[in-house]
Amino acid sequence: MEKLTIKTPSDVLSFIGHTLGFWPQESLVCITMNDNSIGATLRIDLPHQPGQELNYARTVAHYLTSDTTATSILFAVYTSETTKPGQPKPQAGAIAALTGVLAEQGITIRDGLFVGEETFSPYDGEPGTSLALPVSSTETSAINAEFIYRGSFVEPTDRITLPATGPTAAKAAAVESHMDSIKSQPAETALRHGRELWGNMLGSTDFPSDDNCHALVANLQFPAIRDRLIADIPGMDEQSPQWSRIEWAQQLLLHAYTRTSPEHAAPILTAMGLPPVL
Repeated sequence: MEKLTIKTPSDVLSFIGHTLGFWPQESLVCITMNDNSIGATLRIDLPHQPGQELNYARTVAHYLTSDTTATSILFAVYTSETTKPGQPKPQAGAIAALTGVLAEQGITIRDGLFVGEETFSPYDGEPGTSLALPVSSTETSAINAEFIYRGSFVEPTDRITLPATGPTAAKAAAVESHMDSIKSQPAETALRHGRELWGNMLGSTDFPSDDNCHALVANLQFPAIRDRLIADIPGMDEQSPQWSRIEWAQQLLLHAYTRTSPEHAAPILTAMGLPPVL
């Protein structure tokens, strides 16, 4: 696959959005770099308690140094907080602490962005200057266009609104019936059948029948099968995920969620990367 070339701050923010799959809010995002090569992308909530800047910086640095090739980082602070000329930027203490902790590891901060609700600017620049650009400029960046061409898009937040599941007794019974069938099979056979079911769903352009949804939910109740099905989602193509396949998988899981009961819903939410609803 052709390499991406990031040239502008708008490209950086577009890259972050597409890499995460959503537009961050109240977040610190760091991208590790080795010379001009991009490494890992980390998103973490901004610290909320004053006086915790150093501990926060050490936590962030611990994650970043997992990339053993990193020599520098780019960062972006996403926040609705505003500041006036002459005042410290929001999270200035945390960024200063992170700069020091990373320096101890031989990693420098290459550049930073301050991303507000409507504009973004260099983190070390004065607010309200001509350096500020509209956030909407990311929509016309070359990187954004390339990611969209590859089938990716950026959700406005990382929150997913779950649809109502409706009456559950019959759904629970159907799932339990499929679970009994899975339990009666040798482990390898059950795994193969589960992967075939999931693979056919991912390869189709139509939503599955209710019975196949119940069968999928049943398979997801077994951790070994669930983990394998989750691993099958990206459908790696030349070492890169197939974004359209990932998005279709999420739609399939949401569809299956509406056809199950609360007692069987947790593994579906796990597969979607969501916490169980209590």
